[in-house]
Amino acid sequence: MTDSIEYDLLIVGSGLAGLRAAIAAAKKSSKIKIAVISKVQVMRSHSVSAEGGTAAVLFEEEGDTIESHIYDTIKGSDFLADQDVAERLCREIPNEIYQLEHWGMPWSRREDGRIGQRMFGGYSYARATYASDKVGFFEMQTLYDTCQKFDNIEFLNEWFATSIVHDGQRFLGITAIELSSGTFYSIKGKALIIAAGGAGRIYSYSTYGLSSTPDGIDMAYRAGMALKDMEFVQFHPTGILPSGILITEGARGEGAYLLNNENERFMKRYAASKMELAPRDIVSRAIMTEINEGRGFDNETGVKCMKLDLRHLGDSLIKEKLGAIREISLKFSGIDPAQEPLEIRPVCHYMMGGIHTNIDGATELQGVWAAGEAACNSVHGSNRLGANSTSECILWGKITGELAVDYITNNQHMTPFPHHLVDAEETRIYDGIFRGHGDANPYEVRQELTDTLNEKAYVYRNESDMVAGLKKIRELKNKTWKHVDDKDKEYNTNFTNVMELDSMFRVAEVVLIGAIHRKESRGSHARTDFPKRDDTNFLHHTLAYYDPTEPIMKKHPVTITNYKPVERKY
Repeated sequence: MTDSIEYDLLIVGSGLAGLRAAIAAAKKSSKIKIAVISKVQVMRSHSVSAEGGTAAVLFEEEGDTIESHIYDTIKGSDFLADQDVAERLCREIPNEIYQLEHWGMPWSRREDGRIGQRMFGGYSYARATYASDKVGFFEMQTLYDTCQKFDNIEFLNEWFATSIVHDGQRFLGITAIELSSGTFYSIKGKALIIAAGGAGRIYSYSTYGLSSTPDGIDMAYRAGMALKDMEFVQFHPTGILPSGILITEGARGEGAYLLNNENERFMKRYAASKMELAPRDIVSRAIMTEINEGRGFDNETGVKCMKLDLRHLGDSLIKEKLGAIREISLKFSGIDPAQEPLEIRPVCHYMMGGIHTNIDGATELQGVWAAGEAACNSVHGSNRLGANSTSECILWGKITGELAVDYITNNQHMTPFPHHLVDAEETRIYDGIFRGHGDANPYEVRQELTDTLNEKAYVYRNESDMVAGLKKIRELKNKTWKHVDDKDKEYNTNFTNVMELDSMFRVAEVVLIGAIHRKESRGSHARTDFPKRDDTNFLHHTLAYYDPTEPIMKKHPVTITNYKPVERKY
């Protein structure tokens, strides 16, 4: 018999969205038992790596407006954002900035003592609210500290969630492995919030922590929920070489330049009005165009790159406002940014796609919500503006946390728990993976998978590359890599790594198939064989439903309220 525990609300993921959801739920009801389930220790969640800012309009008296933030977000999305969702984000996020401050968030300050904001790409005003360049870390610390005030929030640190248990209509629980003991559990619950982050580790050159694999997204996909808009992968223009660690957009927000090998600020050719502060998809394409046309530098790793120049900002400003960047540069490239430029290249940074939800974060399965990067409520469309992601995490963490409590309070169903589904999942992972046999090394297979996405679905894409990439991924999937050499029960990272790889295959396939089907260029999805945006045929979201043979692809309409799509120029 499987070990079993029970809570009212399960939250899978302990980043910004998960912690904010826990607080919102605990504030709304002290009676419900809340479990925050994370495969890492809470403060190791990838949200701690967010650097540059959280977008909000705070000073309308200085000229900025909520309407301007809404339009910048929609235009930045290349008109694929659901406009009602963008409106909700921009109207409600300022209150969350002040709420964080009341909980102890150490926002950076202007000279007059008010909260500091900096410019970010694609915005008409400085609205990236910042705390030096460690925004995610301080937000996480603030939310984690706040969670400690509530007796009904329990953290299950280092638990690996593997599947969602439901009766076809309604959520009933999850299965998970307690990594410290290796024990397999069913965790019964009345509602679930998936806040398990993005899928960025399906690329090998990536800003994500190594734990950012798509287990949470895949869990929803296998349970029958759609994945939406997965072809839209954001490449951040400035990943440091060779590691891919993020150099925040805040560096350009503070005035850093991008230079080619002719010592020229080349962005004037691509976005003359915004220069280095154009949206990320435009800057990434500009960098790759410069490289492809022979104006790149040679990095010692053999790849071509551009240079990010902060020298003119001065040592004291860099230390005050970009201290973490300075530390990363010294530690990972041996360069002091006050002395010489950094070598950078576009790097996988964010998934605009995720679990299909409505404006409230509700999924297609009753009792399940998704929030943060794991979700796709379509606020970002085909390209996210910087600093809107931490805003989204925090706001939809709050929204989903409150709605889940309403659902738990108003729905007292006595559905028998389907133990046969738990048994089936135990068979899938233990007989199918843990006790599996094979001759292919799963770590080598994983490297080949992530390298394939790097090569075949990068900043510029085309049909033949992506079809070849899909073929390669399917060949790798058919190799016998589903086996675990380490047979220990406690902290078996070999086992979790192979389970992660299992989920990576399914999600990588959805990314490639969605990208092959979308025969246009829009936002982050730039095709050399279809270089124009095609609103007649492709002004729609992509939905992928799980099927064992191949994903079932469908279309979903875009919500347009006030802004008809126009050509996107900066």
